Amino acid sequence: MRVVIAEDNVLLSAGLELILSTRDIEVAEIVTDAAGLLAAAARHEPDAVIADVRLPPTFHDEGVRAALALRRTRPGLPVLVLSQYVEKVYARELLSDGTGAVGYLLKDRVSRVGEFVDALRRVAAGGTVMDPEVVAQLLTSAARGPIDTLTAREREVLTLMARGLGNAEIGAELVITDNAVHKHIGNIFAKLGLPTTTPGHRRVLAVLAYLGAAAP
Repeated sequence: MRVVIAEDNVLLSAGLELILSTRDIEVAEIVTDAAGLLAAAARHEPDAVIADVRLPPTFHDEGVRAALALRRTRPGLPVLVLSQYVEKVYARELLSDGTGAVGYLLKDRVSRVGEFVDALRRVAAGGTVMDPEVVAQLLTSAARGPIDTLTAREREVLTLMARGLGNAEIGAELVITDNAVHKHIGNIFAKLGLPTTTPGHRRVLAVLAYLGAAAP
């Protein structure tokens, strides 16, 4: 896998390059601003892009805007966005095209190397990965109603789904059977009024889209 990184923090970008190089992931180029990201993606045609939400010159939303622009010109390009804080509007925008291959992680997650690399690989494979804290805030801010009917266990399952975990992985994490996981997911979809037949990462997109639409 080859990636392009857009990160203006030299220490973080160097750390990312070191982490990825030890996991057989090639860093084709590191850039420090949005214009550089667009140019590097055109030069290298990477398998995935890692971008900071906030990049020079204004440090507002240049990174995520560049990532969204890349996905418009190259639909389905895997993009993993890193942020210092949870910014729900960006999470919703990344999910808006409904095609998957997107991730939104807090920078603190990078220090959990295995978890971070796993998230990148899931995104590169077309999956959807949201930081658990992002999901927690979406759940908290969602409009009252069906969300309130989710049990504590169903919320745990939902959070693990949003991390990109499959049924077997969720079962191992929560020490419950595959049948129990399947039942919880069915209950979540039923309570939120979503199709229970939605496959793979699309079930994550469906639930997160619901939460995003319900959040103020």
